[in-house]
Amino acid sequence: MSSAKTIVYTGPTLAPGDVLGVLPEAHVRPPVSRGDLMREDWTRGDTAILIDGYYRERLSVGHKEILWLLNEGVTVIGAASMGALRAAELSPYGMRGVGSVYDMYTTGRIDGDDEVAVLHGPAEAGYRSGTIAMVNLRYGCAEGARAGLIPPACGDRIVATAKNRPFVTRTWQDLEASLAQADHESLRTLRRMIGTGEWDLKRRDAVAALEAAGGEPAEQGQTWAAALTGITHHELLKAQREYAPGRWMSDLDVLNAARLFDPGYPLLHEWVLTGMLTGFAGEHGMTLEEHARGTLGVGEAVPDGLAAWLTERERAALPVEEQVRLVMVRVWPVWQSADWRPVVLEEIRESGGWQEWADVVARADEAAERARGRLAVPAPEVCGRIFLRHWHEQGTAAEIEMARRGFTGLDVLGRAVRRFFALDVENARRR
Repeated sequence: MSSAKTIVYTGPTLAPGDVLGVLPEAHVRPPVSRGDLMREDWTRGDTAILIDGYYRERLSVGHKEILWLLNEGVTVIGAASMGALRAAELSPYGMRGVGSVYDMYTTGRIDGDDEVAVLHGPAEAGYRSGTIAMVNLRYGCAEGARAGLIPPACGDRIVATAKNRPFVTRTWQDLEASLAQADHESLRTLRRMIGTGEWDLKRRDAVAALEAAGGEPAEQGQTWAAALTGITHHELLKAQREYAPGRWMSDLDVLNAARLFDPGYPLLHEWVLTGMLTGFAGEHGMTLEEHARGTLGVGEAVPDGLAAWLTERERAALPVEEQVRLVMVRVWPVWQSADWRPVVLEEIRESGGWQEWADVVARADEAAERARGRLAVPAPEVCGRIFLRHWHEQGTAAEIEMARRGFTGLDVLGRAVRRFFALDVENARRR
């Protein structure tokens, strides 16, 4: 049996029961917004079906998020609403569009978010729509004209009247008030037929997308590495996953727990970055020492300015080539733009330490909850100064100890510490 999963993002267009009636094994999520795709644990072969999405209350789903999924081997299908809009924009890169609304966007028959936008209620009320989608009005008037239920001229007036209104005021009552008495019967026909689902184009397209998910996958288009810049090296690290009801953590949170509390982390950090530097040197046909000396401009001895990144023991005991390597590792952001964090995270996973540090994040959240209202978390720089007491060693500057863990300053350290501040205070009281 395949372990691939299908996740459907919907709200006012389709209820969870409607989704499961077509795809019983699907996982149903609320309308998609910025960052939601990054919170899931995707694997190659999974399918994401985007139907509804937020426009105003929250940031809308980002193009780079979808491109990242495609690059990871996830099939992404869009239809009906926000899904159709994003599919029309990203179909050249592999996103699959389904249905008439998608076709209307790609052919230019419609243009603009307002064509599919509706006001809707909260999740507890089933995302009940409070306004009518413009595309449903267009479709209903066209179907009504073909069936002889709505005079074409009347349909044209209804469409023009609705289009001239902001989407937040496209209610049946507002439309009726804006139309002549002669058009009211046609408006009532539209309301009835859209309400039954027969002329609900968004719903029809959404069901078609669910059915398409069970068919043969469409050939993916091209994804460009340049289009993914920032997702794989930054936003993905910050993507939050719900690990308990109402509590979230990201890969970056787990990494920070290890950086802050693992006494052995500096050795892991040094080992990973040394390996990356060796790879960079090899790409240029050089040894690590040659690459480091050339980058830093070091000759026979490490100059005092660079030696400040070494401990007294390292300056006294290590050969120059080792000193140069350590300096390169500790001032990484100055000499390299490559992001070391995903590589370190992979090592933590492979070593089996992931759960240990995820548990530390969870304990930090529990401590913060216990301290709520009783403990004020200081500003980041103050948090950093307080936490540095853990790393003080004779002959070692604070800047070196931060650099050994990949922190570039007190403010950066302090921002990482804030989430763990209450836990650190609890630990100190126990000692």
